[in-house]
Amino acid sequence: MRKCLLLCLAALAVLPAAGYIDHRGHNLDSLERAVARWTPEAVDRASVQELSDLNRAYRDLMLGYNVLNWEKSLFYARKALDISRPRGWNAADADACRHIGQHFYAHEQYDSALVYYQASLEAVDRMAAGATSFSSPEGYTEEQIDDAYSALYGAIGNLYNVMGDIPQAMAYYEKAGAIFDKHGWNESNSILYYNIGETWMDEGELRKAREAYGQALDYADASGDSLMMVNVYKGLGRLCMEQNKPRKALSYLRKADAYYAAHPDDSPGFRTENLDFMKEVLSRQKLQLGRLVGVLTGLALAAVGVALARRRRRVVQAGTAAETAAPEAQPAQEAPEGAPGVSPREREILELLAKGYTTNQVGECLQISPETVKWYRKKLLAKFDAANVAELISTAKEQGLV
Repeated sequence: MRKCLLLCLAALAVLPAAGYIDHRGHNLDSLERAVARWTPEAVDRASVQELSDLNRAYRDLMLGYNVLNWEKSLFYARKALDISRPRGWNAADADACRHIGQHFYAHEQYDSALVYYQASLEAVDRMAAGATSFSSPEGYTEEQIDDAYSALYGAIGNLYNVMGDIPQAMAYYEKAGAIFDKHGWNESNSILYYNIGETWMDEGELRKAREAYGQALDYADASGDSLMMVNVYKGLGRLCMEQNKPRKALSYLRKADAYYAAHPDDSPGFRTENLDFMKEVLSRQKLQLGRLVGVLTGLALAAVGVALARRRRRVVQAGTAAETAAPEAQPAQEAPEGAPGVSPREREILELLAKGYTTNQVGECLQISPETVKWYRKKLLAKFDAANVAELISTAKEQGLV
């Protein structure tokens, strides 16, 4: 988008022809029929006024077919040059050369585009030096010259931009901006600085992009160009997304959507594009929120885990201290006749060992240390006169303890 905005300025050059009726709003076929009678012989016999009108008709066809038919547009641009160049009509010459340059630019033939842009620039230089023409016998006004210069500077800036020479592009953009400021052409400057903002966005220079968008917004506000302001809002929305600020991006995009909703006939395609971008922003925001919830949940679970671990550690430490201090003080449990005295804790350990629990598993289950379990196990082996745990469990089962 940024590469075509300044090219729109190229069509703003003020190059009037006295008494000529603009046919661009009419059927192009009828205008073609009107110029078809101008054979080379008829051109040779034509008056200066007729040639001036014919040149303008060719340029109207050039502009009229600009989007519809590239070959025809280029054909009529060259026909216009055939009339203007031999006669030194520099304004018409600059207009046609710039238009041909735009064609080559659009078809990515950048070297050819630069040749025609330079030819157009030379024609404007001659205008500035005091050259005259049939339609401007007293020379060209400062405004006409500056308008032609600024359109060319913008077009050449765009050319260097797509060729990757950003410093050179910015130098030409600066020249165009100086002319816009000189004449107070705020609308043109808003387009220019939006274009610069888009360039810096593509280059990843987000700070410079924000500065350029800010200037574009100021100029659009000064000119009252609401649609340009909306374009800047979209640019700022994109900028905030690059900075991973979806909430702020959404605020800019909603401003743009409010304009599109109130002006449905202005640019319906732009609103669709903007809504798609808003969906992307909302998706990013939802993803961020999900990640935040996940992080907070993880932190909460970790805190609970730490608290439980600390509580278990305190319980284990307290139990170990008590058992170590007075292991024999455990209350005695009534045992079957002929069985050695077994405490409740010893009964618990016997039952777990009978289930096949390991020392560590018994300690974890009863929240006592493995060393304490080993102490109880050794004590039980002595009480039951057992050589190992298997014999211990067997004897305990025989006595009905497990």
